Order: sequence, then structure tokens, then C-alpha cells
Amino acid sequence: MSRTTLDLWVGVFVVLGCAALIFLAMKVGNFTGLSGATLYAVEAPFDNIGGLKVRAPVKSAGVLVGRVADIRFDSQRYRAVVKLELDSRYEFPRDTIATILTSGLLGEQYIGLEPGAEIDVLKGGDVIQITQSAVVLEKLIGQFMFNKAAEAPAQ
Repeated sequence: MSRTTLDLWVGVFVVLGCAALIFLAMKVGNFTGLSGATLYAVEAPFDNIGGLKVRAPVKSAGVLVGRVADIRFDSQRYRAVVKLELDSRYEFPRDTIATILTSGLLGEQYIGLEPGAEIDVLKGGDVIQITQSAVVLEKLIGQFMFNKAAEAPAQ
């Protein structure tokens, strides 16, 4: 094998390695690219969003239907307001319930949408009225410990 052929093969492998790293970085970063899907935005207020982040998935029945576009703090009501960008192929009733859930025991947090029964559907700019905040593991452990301490018999 000549030196030129060897250099060519090394170059091909280097380019393939760089392409693979870029692909993995986009997958890990939840980068969807320009899919061409039209989106509509709705907002949902929560008392506690836990570790929810921008670009977190929005799922319904386990199917990805959108992403978290923005998170801001409403200083008048002292609540977090989460802006959701939903794929226009999926319509949800106005009485849809938005819940912050966790994948597995310590996995990433995402928003789950549970459709209601109303005939009217959500449109761009609407607000999801019924929300359920994130379950904070530290709070649950603290409540459990406090209840166990209160149940201990007095001596």
C-alpha cells in the first residue's frame, strides 16, 4: 500500500469519526434539527417545576408531542410558567392536564399531557389551567421521616 492510499484511508476514518461525534452530541442534546413540523405554543403554570429544563420532552401516552420552549417566573402569582411548543398534528382538549413526571427513579423530567373530555381544543397562546407540579424526592423523604418520628412511642 502506498503512502498516498494510507493517508486517504486515515482521512476517511477521521471524517467518519468527527461525523459520529457530531451525531452523538446532537442526540444527547435533544437537538431535533429543522424537522419542518409546524408548532403551536401553550403555557402551563406550576407551583414547583423541580429539575425541568428547556428542551425537555412533552409526551402524551408515551408519544413525543412537543418540547418545553421556555421557563419563566411569574412574580405576581409566584409560580413558574412553562411554555410548551406542541406539534400541530396533535390537538388536545382545553381541559387537558399537564403533569411534571420523571423517567425512571432518578431520570430526566418531562411534561405529560393527559387529555380531557372537552370538545374545544387548545390553540396557540392558550393556558393549560389544570397542572400538577413535580414531586420533589427530598420533600417526600422529609415527610416520611417526620411521620415516623411522630409515630414513635413516648417513653
